Amino acid sequence: MELTVAITGASGSIYAHRTLIHLAASGAVERVNLIMSESAQTVARVELGVDLRDADGRCINDWLALPQDSKLVRLHRLDNMAATPASGSHLQAGMVVVPCSMGTLGAIASGAGTNLIHRAADVTLKEGRKLVIVPRETPYNAIHLENMLKLAHAGARILPASPAFYHRPQTIEEMVDHLVFRILDQFGVPHSQASRWTGGEQGTENSSQ
Repeated sequence: MELTVAITGASGSIYAHRTLIHLAASGAVERVNLIMSESAQTVARVELGVDLRDADGRCINDWLALPQDSKLVRLHRLDNMAATPASGSHLQAGMVVVPCSMGTLGAIASGAGTNLIHRAADVTLKEGRKLVIVPRETPYNAIHLENMLKLAHAGARILPASPAFYHRPQTIEEMVDHLVFRILDQFGVPHSQASRWTGGEQGTENSSQ
């Protein structure tokens, strides 16, 4: 399986980081095409303390704790409109934008492909492949909601960065991973089953009352 992962400048760099880590650990993904906006690099520095400016393959492998000779993640420049994710003839399973800023959301919804993230998302939709958008903003205004609805009508899956708590997370990482596992589910990528809902067993003997 080959996927494209795009990281934008919305808060929530940890969601992107954990998504990449779990994709790498799954064994089901042969190639990840990674695209980062300049704002994403700034946010990652603020939130995660990692400097991804002028990042290369070695830097990304270090960030993801991958072997230096790993070819799993291929980093593409934001302005490289000749990169493989920009062409529909290059086969891949789909794309996830995590986290997705409202600016990127609006650009994708409008079809204005001014950079590789926008173009790759447009290609994913036109080819009928799975596009997963993980918006991270609050509150949403009417424009945000209309853009999400427009993309949903176009075939995108809107998966907000809304963590659940029924699995009783004890750390931020456990809370983030639950959301990441929902992203992986969209592409059938295997992962830990620890945070899956297994049914409301509590009080079942009193269900008739």
